[in-house]
Amino acid sequence: MARLADYFVLVGYDPGKRGSGDGQGQILQRFPEKDWEDNPFPQGIELFCQPSGWQLFTERNPPTFFVAVLTDINSERHYCACFTFWEAVESAQPQSHPRNGEGVEEEEEPSSPVQPAQLFAPKSLVLVSRLDHAEVFRNSLGLIYTIYVDGLSVSLENVIGNLLTCTIPITGGAQRTISLGAGDRQVIQTPINDSLPVSSCSVALLFRQLGITNVLYLFCAALTEHKILFLSSSYQRLTDACRALLALMFPLKYSFTYVPILPAQLLEVLSTPTPFIIGVHSIFQSETQELLDVVIADLDGGTVNVPECVHISLLPEPLLQQTREALSMVLDPELEVADLAFPPSTISASSLKMQDKEIRAVFLRLFAQLLQGYRWCLHIIRIHPEPVIRFHKAAFLGQRGLTEDDFLTKVLEGMAFAGFVTERGAPYRSIDLFDELVAYEVKRMRAEEGNKQKILRHIKELAEKLYKNENPYPAVTMHKVQKPTEGCHLRLHQKPFPRLDEGTVQWIIDQATAKLQTAPPAVKAEKKCMVPSGPPIAAIMERNGNALANSARRLEVVRNCISYVFENKMLEAKKLFPAVLRAMKGRAARHCLTQELNLHVQQNRAVLDHQQFDFIIRMMNCCLQDCTAMDEHGIAAALLPLVTAFCRKLSPGITQFAYSCVQEHVVWTNIQFWEAMFYCDVQNHIRALYLDNNEENHVDEESTEGPQEAKSALEIASEQLRLWPTMSREKQQELIQKEESTVFSQAIHYANRMSYLLLPLDTSKNRLLRSSGLGDVESVSNSFVTNSIAGSVAESYDTESGFEDAESSDVANYVVRFINRFVDKVCTESGVTNEHLKGLHVMIPDIVQMHIETLDAVHRESKRLPPIQKPKLLRPNLLVGEECVMEGLRVCLMPDGREEAAGGNIGGPPLLPAEGAIFLTTYRIIFKGTPTDPLVGEQVVIRSFPIASLTKEKKFNIEAPMDQFIQEGLQLRSCTFQLLKIAFDEEVASDSAEVFRKHLHKLRYPQHVRGTFAFTVGQSPKQAMQPKAKEKNPSLRTLSKNLVKNAKKTIGRQYVTRKKYTPPTWEQRSSQHFPEDNEDEISVSEEMDRSTLTPTTTIRPSDKMTINHLVERACCRDYQRMGLGTLSSSLTRSKNEPFRISTVNRMYAICRSYPGLLIVPQSIQDNTIQRISRCYRQNRFPVVCWRNSRTKAVLLRSGGLHGKGVVGLFKSQNAPTAGPSQTDSTSLEQEKYLQAVINSMPHYADAGGRNTLSGFTSAHMSSSGKWGSIRASGRMSSYALNMEIGSRLAGKDLLGAQHNGTPSEASFLRQHRASLYIIGDKSQLKGVKPDPLQHWEVVPIEVFDVRQVKASFKKLMKACVPGCHSPDTSVTYLRSLEESEWLSQIHKILQISVLVVELLDTGSSVLVSLEDGWDITTQVVSLVQLLSDPYYRTLEGFRLLVEKEWLSFGHRFSHRGAQTLAGQSSGFAPIFLQFLDCVHQIHLQFPMEFEFSQYYLKFLSYHYISNRFRTFLLDSDYERIELGLLYEEKGERKSQQVYKSIWDYIDRLNKKAPIFFNYMYAPEDGEVLRPYSNISNLKVWDYYTEETLSEGPSYDWELTQGQPEHMEEADRQDTSAPQTKRKIIWPCYDNRSRVEPDAISKLLEELHNLEMELGQIPERWKDTWDKVKASQRTEARQEGSRTPSSLLMSSGLSHHRRSLGVYLQESGVGSTLNLSLDSDTSSTSTPSSGKQGGRKSTSTLYSQFQMSESENRSYEGSLYKKGAFMKPWKSRWFVLDKTKHQLRYYDSRMDTECKGVIDLADVESITPGTPTMGAPKTVDEKAFFDLKTTKRVYNFCAQDVQLAQQWIDRIQSCLSDA
Repeated sequence: MARLADYFVLVGYDPGKRGSGDGQGQILQRFPEKDWEDNPFPQGIELFCQPSGWQLFTERNPPTFFVAVLTDINSERHYCACFTFWEAVESAQPQSHPRNGEGVEEEEEPSSPVQPAQLFAPKSLVLVSRLDHAEVFRNSLGLIYTIYVDGLSVSLENVIGNLLTCTIPITGGAQRTISLGAGDRQVIQTPINDSLPVSSCSVALLFRQLGITNVLYLFCAALTEHKILFLSSSYQRLTDACRALLALMFPLKYSFTYVPILPAQLLEVLSTPTPFIIGVHSIFQSETQELLDVVIADLDGGTVNVPECVHISLLPEPLLQQTREALSMVLDPELEVADLAFPPSTISASSLKMQDKEIRAVFLRLFAQLLQGYRWCLHIIRIHPEPVIRFHKAAFLGQRGLTEDDFLTKVLEGMAFAGFVTERGAPYRSIDLFDELVAYEVKRMRAEEGNKQKILRHIKELAEKLYKNENPYPAVTMHKVQKPTEGCHLRLHQKPFPRLDEGTVQWIIDQATAKLQTAPPAVKAEKKCMVPSGPPIAAIMERNGNALANSARRLEVVRNCISYVFENKMLEAKKLFPAVLRAMKGRAARHCLTQELNLHVQQNRAVLDHQQFDFIIRMMNCCLQDCTAMDEHGIAAALLPLVTAFCRKLSPGITQFAYSCVQEHVVWTNIQFWEAMFYCDVQNHIRALYLDNNEENHVDEESTEGPQEAKSALEIASEQLRLWPTMSREKQQELIQKEESTVFSQAIHYANRMSYLLLPLDTSKNRLLRSSGLGDVESVSNSFVTNSIAGSVAESYDTESGFEDAESSDVANYVVRFINRFVDKVCTESGVTNEHLKGLHVMIPDIVQMHIETLDAVHRESKRLPPIQKPKLLRPNLLVGEECVMEGLRVCLMPDGREEAAGGNIGGPPLLPAEGAIFLTTYRIIFKGTPTDPLVGEQVVIRSFPIASLTKEKKFNIEAPMDQFIQEGLQLRSCTFQLLKIAFDEEVASDSAEVFRKHLHKLRYPQHVRGTFAFTVGQSPKQAMQPKAKEKNPSLRTLSKNLVKNAKKTIGRQYVTRKKYTPPTWEQRSSQHFPEDNEDEISVSEEMDRSTLTPTTTIRPSDKMTINHLVERACCRDYQRMGLGTLSSSLTRSKNEPFRISTVNRMYAICRSYPGLLIVPQSIQDNTIQRISRCYRQNRFPVVCWRNSRTKAVLLRSGGLHGKGVVGLFKSQNAPTAGPSQTDSTSLEQEKYLQAVINSMPHYADAGGRNTLSGFTSAHMSSSGKWGSIRASGRMSSYALNMEIGSRLAGKDLLGAQHNGTPSEASFLRQHRASLYIIGDKSQLKGVKPDPLQHWEVVPIEVFDVRQVKASFKKLMKACVPGCHSPDTSVTYLRSLEESEWLSQIHKILQISVLVVELLDTGSSVLVSLEDGWDITTQVVSLVQLLSDPYYRTLEGFRLLVEKEWLSFGHRFSHRGAQTLAGQSSGFAPIFLQFLDCVHQIHLQFPMEFEFSQYYLKFLSYHYISNRFRTFLLDSDYERIELGLLYEEKGERKSQQVYKSIWDYIDRLNKKAPIFFNYMYAPEDGEVLRPYSNISNLKVWDYYTEETLSEGPSYDWELTQGQPEHMEEADRQDTSAPQTKRKIIWPCYDNRSRVEPDAISKLLEELHNLEMELGQIPERWKDTWDKVKASQRTEARQEGSRTPSSLLMSSGLSHHRRSLGVYLQESGVGSTLNLSLDSDTSSTSTPSSGKQGGRKSTSTLYSQFQMSESENRSYEGSLYKKGAFMKPWKSRWFVLDKTKHQLRYYDSRMDTECKGVIDLADVESITPGTPTMGAPKTVDEKAFFDLKTTKRVYNFCAQDVQLAQQWIDRIQSCLSDA
């Protein structure tokens, strides 16, 4: 029972305290005057009666009523019902009324000029109660007011006394009728269950005022502890709204500041930092504006305002949506039927009171769904004397799958939930509606999800229960309470409220209390019971399960891998390992891992060997690395007992446990994790304690899954609590003690466990507990490594991890403090006695210290262990003479932007990243290692490139390391299109990485060419750094010095100072920078003294030697081949030849960069040449390099003319006395020289000199102005042909050039031809004024310079070998390829070359005179010869071409390749590579015209920059002679080991194997090639993009031979699986041409092997090939076109002879395609020749593309066959081939040449035969059978009957298959 009201108070206006405008209230009377003992009088009531302040009013207001709520210090709520009315105040003079003590002062309102007649002051009647019966209070106070106002004859004292003494039951659904003794009657109903809040209509009203969304915002804000402020102009509404919000939060209770009506004086409370729910009158709205973090709900306006800085976490979906829908069904039932055509008439919302309950039912369901299964996460730590219960938040969130959810996390962390656990956690208590709902209705709620009808039905059921709780008795007897008469408050002469007599009231109260004391106490028996737990979360969560559940297959993998580890099948385990690591992302797999590992622990210990230990550690780490610090899935918890169980023996007496290798996880530093673990274990032990008491010993103590067993801990606890009162005192004490010591022993256990996981292995380092998680799966792959990380100092010291600021650096102290804090918390919570606690504090430092000592021993031993995980370094194979400069540095090869190796676009396991080492040798940089992906862990990855090809190195740091430890990396880019992106391992000190870079640099840029590998090969590397080598050819050296000295004298100082650049002496030249190519550079030897040229006696011997050697040079051999002059009669000129070989440059005096012997016109004297040479850059005057054998037109090359025009230069250079005559004469000599070239051409004479186009056009078209003669225009002529050429080069096809870039023949032949065209650079040809009588034309064209080539090449490299991965690779690649402009440069070169070829072919000579005459000139001249002369398309000819045009004519290989220190700044310019690319483009278009293969071109591309051979070193023959290179080869041929010339090497290889040979080579005589040059016709060379990771570049042939075989054998021993013939060939890994050679190579190889087997000396492949080819030809001639001859040898494709693709697009005749593959007549064949019979051509098609033999032999064996008519029986080897559907026969089994074919398509029947004459005698006659075809009958005979039957069956099955 409880008092209805505790105090009655009368509060009035206090006239005495009027300071600042507002008045104050004062308590006039209160009853009872003494405080009740159980309930002191609340302070500050006068503030709450007038919340907006005490003021006087000028008129009487009607009485008001509201209920304010005050909270006392014990957080008890007091309800103050305030009834306020107004009384007049006499303002005339200060009258004092003794009865009510109202004194009014004089200056009432000093500010107002006019004094109002009368003022009214408020007065309040207040009831203070702990019960919330607002209506009863309203009625009671109203009654008192009515008695006073209407003057009823009832004593007020009596009424008040009765009110204060009325007692009612608190709960239980009783109904009491009370009367206050004024003839009134009220009925009070108490709720059935007081734990459910009472809300009458307040919740429904709140929703009406604010709407669904707003209330949900408020609801979530209140639950997540935000500040909430209600505004309204009605106090009653404020109270109702606050009450409603609290009712919605049930079953959670709001435990922060709660003030439904806040008085004005207390407004500063709003800036409190704690959460609150407060109501304020809306007149104070302006003062709430500056509150930044308060959610303001305006009840009158219906808005909720959430400030920007506040983030309210809403309910998790789908609950939010479901709640909204349910609310809208309750509040707005019309919404459902709003769209119906015939809406039901009856539908309407429930009454307000009912609606209120329905809304609450929605929220009750919401909580039941949010908190379902919460009881399974309660840990009961103590049962006696008081239950202590903790909630395992992480496990709850984890099992619900809501760890990421903000809302639920905040709710569980909040105070309200803590209260909920305390209140509702107890296992034995009375239960209410919520308990039932969460235990029994969860399944139903899930089942009904989405079914609106059922949900609504459930809501209504719950609402009924709630309504019944508040209104247990539906038929309420009528209240009877007097009300005042209408308008009574306006009566004028109302006397003030009387002063009451305290005595009377007090007497009534005293009497009532006395009566109560004598009455027997009413004991209400509480119905306690065991609280039901409901279904476990796992059962609830099934629907989310699918997303998380891993397929059974994955779990199978985890299980298998673990069993392999324990069975010691390491290789198997290693293969499964990556899959296991991937599976670990899923929760199920992690649980599976912990369960499986558990099975392998016996007696809490499992000793492993090192490898097993390592695997287990890696799995554990992987398992833990995805765990958050909360460990919501209990993975860390399950592993905790395991990390102390698995161990390995390091040495006798020293054991290393798994925990020392899994410390790096943030979960171990989270104190909440340890608490949850501790409580969980304690619960299990307590449970076991009571189970043992009941003699139930079948319990597994360690099980953390306690609840699922026979009896859960909570059930046991509730049973114990029920029994507690019945136990004896001693028994109770005993139980308490047992429990306490259980907790205590667990605390000691945990102190140990924590020290295990918190103390690093190497305690000497001050590693603080890491606050960061792990880097990656692999991170702790090796125990040894782990420990070293564990020791390293953490990046930051984080207080979160459970330590205060770090003063001392001692790890032990930190750990001790951490454990102490843990122990303090858990022990006080679980009631461990103080003595025990002190004992623990003493113990902990000892535990830690002891553990540190054992760790030191372990650490020491583990240091000695060899690191397991790292693969052993594989040594690369080296060339003969190649030596290691630096031993392997352990690195990891990272993937770059190329996808293939990383398993990108083509799939397959990634070969990169790979672990291995980088080696630096004198020749190459080599990476060799194995992929980190274990699926390909047995493969070897090699990437290497020659040091000389390094173009760029840059450092980088690895962002996403595979292991944590890799520090820095290097990216090395090579111009052989290779990129090494390496990351140094942690064991590589950064200084060794530096040393590596320095060595690399030294080797890349040696001081002198002599430092390159080609020279140092075979010497020891240290020696290689010495600068001087022995002088090979002293006489020549001294000679050159003399030359230079004299030259310097001659030039004189004055000239030197005026010139931009003085070239250094040639000795220095190799170590200094050359000027950029576009400067006007004049070689020293220009102004040579005549005397130095006449050989003196000292030079003569060497001179002769030089000449002899020169004759042997390549160019000389070529001159003789073309008949361009001979040296036969010892340098005497044979006058009938138009050209002669001049020895003027034999001492390299005129032009250093030209060869010693040059072809010049017969009529020109040597001294003329001397003068002419000065007009050209680098003294490179025009010389002949090729002559067309048919038209006798010649091709000449020279450097460009000097920039300022010839005349100007000569004037400035000579002494001022020189007259003009000399200048003119030089100019004339130049013209004479050109004329001499023209005269040499045979058709010149016929044309009579007037065949130049300019002469022709000047006659006809001079009027147009465009076509004037050269002289007239004074500039370059632009006559029609020129126009055509120039515009075609500019890409505009004006004169009908064909669309594909080949010039149109017709337009060329229309015009007369100039005899000599000079192709020169536009910029250099200004000011040359030839005479119209001379017959040359100048074609100015624009070409790109070397700088552009360099830039373009850089971009090309980045495009083909990107440094890092870009998202859309294919697009990026094509875009960057286009931006590089490489293909457009190739287009340009090809275009110019084709133009020159046309000119030469039509009989005009051409002089190519571009730049310095050694870059683009060389490219064009070489290509022209290659296209025009089939000789240069052979292996021998191409070599000659390169030697002549590139080497002898001085292409600056060393300078362009930046081969020495001097060239470092100028960078790499791939002029020669560009030429090879052009050749590759032509090769693609004319595959049958070249004797060499594409591989040959790649081989040259690789080695011309590799510095392996000396061939491509140095810049000219002169320099090579100077170094004594040119003629040393003879003497050194004997040392087979080291090849100094690439040509010798190629010859040797070519003899051995056909790698450089093109089988499709079938040249047509004298064919001139005209390739298409449009960019659309050009292909990116695969040399730029392909790589072979299995062996590195295949161009160092010795290194890559003989690897594949032994590897396969190794595999064979290893696996017991059946062997297959299948090979898997990976792009970018295997060398395809070797693993799967083409048919011909394979046949040649087989032939070779067979010859070896037979013991013959194998024939050279070339001889074999030539024989086969010859026989093929004769065969083809005999049999005509019936025999399918191989495509490769057919010698007449179409007359264009393009590659097939191109050929098809031109042939116009579709059906010749077939025939062109198999008949020789294809060039003339017409579609009609395809009538040879359908079958035939398909079988021939097969025979072209034959697979390797073994593949298509379905069945084979030996049979006797009777020959055709009148021929004997012979034994033959028969092969039945299902694929080609034929029966072939051979002479013998070994025979590769098929003797005949029976096409199975023609077979009609197969029948048993009879022996005929001459048949083998010994054979059974049943062994004969006949095969009948459309043409004839074949008779066969097998060895015996079975075989015969087998053959018949096989052939039959073939026939039926078909």
